Amino acid sequence: MENKTTRRGSFKKIGMGLAALLGISSVRAMEKEAVSEKEVVGDIVLDQDIPLFSGAVKHGNTLYVAGKGAHFEGDIKAHTDHVLKELEKELVKHGSSMEKVLKVNVYLADLADYKQMNEVFRGRFGKNPPVRTTVATYGGVPGNSLVEMDCIAALD
Repeated sequence: MENKTTRRGSFKKIGMGLAALLGISSVRAMEKEAVSEKEVVGDIVLDQDIPLFSGAVKHGNTLYVAGKGAHFEGDIKAHTDHVLKELEKELVKHGSSMEKVLKVNVYLADLADYKQMNEVFRGRFGKNPPVRTTVATYGGVPGNSLVEMDCIAALD
């Protein structure tokens, strides 16, 4: 029998080699993802000595920051400014910044405060602001804050 290599056979061998190589790369990527675990980096809030929620969590190159409110007398502008400053402190503390925020959720006690909240919010996340969802909460924000915000940010 003659050992003859055809063009089709050559392409098949190349294709099998690439498939094997890509398969190995996919397995390595999956192994790397599996190693990435949730890391609680913020304070853990307790309820009757039982963990209720974490103030901040890292997972891979992402930081999740729990809701921040303003628990003092004041108007929506003062509360919004305070909440944004608290978010920024948490972001910087854990290796991120306002410019790296990917998503913000805004919870208003009263939808009538939307325009004034926006006046303070505007420009606080740099020239490329994050995506945002804003809702008015039924019954108000916990702790009598006029606004609460949480966010998701990229890490270095």
